[in-house]
Amino acid sequence: MQGRTVTLLGSTGSIGTQGLQVIDHLNALAGAESGSDGAPVRVQALAAGGRSVAALAEQAARLRPQLVATSGGEDAARTLREALGALAPGYAPQIEWGQDAATRASEAGADVVLNGITGSIGLRPTLAALTAGSQVALANKESLIAGGELVKAAVDASPLEQPMVPVDSEHSALAQALSAGSDREIDRLILTASGGPFRGMSYEQLREVTPAQALAHPTWDMGLVVTTNSASMVNKALEVLEAHHLFGIDLDRIDVTVHRQSIVHSMVQFVDGSTIAQASPPTMLLPIALGLTWPHRIPGVAQPCDWTQASQWTFEPLDKTAFPAVEIIKEAGKRGGTFPAVFNAANEEAVAAFHAGKIRFTDMIETAGRLLDEHAQSAWCAESGSLTLEAVLGAESWARTRAHEILTD
Repeated sequence: MQGRTVTLLGSTGSIGTQGLQVIDHLNALAGAESGSDGAPVRVQALAAGGRSVAALAEQAARLRPQLVATSGGEDAARTLREALGALAPGYAPQIEWGQDAATRASEAGADVVLNGITGSIGLRPTLAALTAGSQVALANKESLIAGGELVKAAVDASPLEQPMVPVDSEHSALAQALSAGSDREIDRLILTASGGPFRGMSYEQLREVTPAQALAHPTWDMGLVVTTNSASMVNKALEVLEAHHLFGIDLDRIDVTVHRQSIVHSMVQFVDGSTIAQASPPTMLLPIALGLTWPHRIPGVAQPCDWTQASQWTFEPLDKTAFPAVEIIKEAGKRGGTFPAVFNAANEEAVAAFHAGKIRFTDMIETAGRLLDEHAQSAWCAESGSLTLEAVLGAESWARTRAHEILTD
């Protein structure tokens, strides 16, 4: 890790702030080993949303990256510059602002780009980082959902041996377990799901779920969109498609099991009947650390399981009737092209409408399913093998507009 540079996208969010914790831990370890204050990991660029200027300024003043980016407008850039002047006199980084600010940060040439942006707006930065020759530590699953074919092509064109490392806990677990066998020895991938707050409820009961209930996740502390997607199992559906793109396994060979304890993060079943699982207490610090240092493991980055204490792990089949998102996205993934992007965009619009009190909980997945049916006749429909970034963005725009029309009827 000596002299490695890192760019953090979404630096003030959950993944970004934990990424900085990992970097601090790495640098503390290096200092203790060498007896010096020399930092083996240097933050080259930070990027965050326009509503996080104060937190971004504090991070930049401490870390002194060469580039600081805000997705806000010119006023946000001015506020950022003034805050940095007050916090760190004499420090004058390159400041980027606007919709493409994170993309420009991705192009800065860091050794690793940790993409912790939420939503499909993370696709452009992912492609930019890969094109610039950086390794991508990917926590932005929507990059692969919306533009999986494009990202795969960029990965294939990269000169790096490992251009992309997954940071989602489930996909990090799969990457670790996959090292137990060769590609031809893989039978199935099994993603674990906590089941969210509504395990055991019927589809009819889910109609009455409130936004507050949907945000009461039993295990993870996440943002509004991801927590809601976890409650509806849309998040797990997105992860199924993400695993398909990351590891090249057919969608019909990717399963979901409900594991309430969130200790086993995913498993790989091999052709000889063996199943290899990755287990650890729930924390994102471990997969983030692996994302930044793959394939090396960092001492003390997270607490292990305590095997001196009695515990029980349970596994249950997913109720596909109450939670149809996984089957719906598998069909979208098989159709390929712009269909997954439409699913994701429609769901994001539906989540916003649900929290605004305009629709029921179950209306979210019904809206996404309806738009997939309509998209086949849309002018923005692109088939697998002919996908372009323009097609993805056009299909997303169509899906958001159409979803807004449906959800405001």
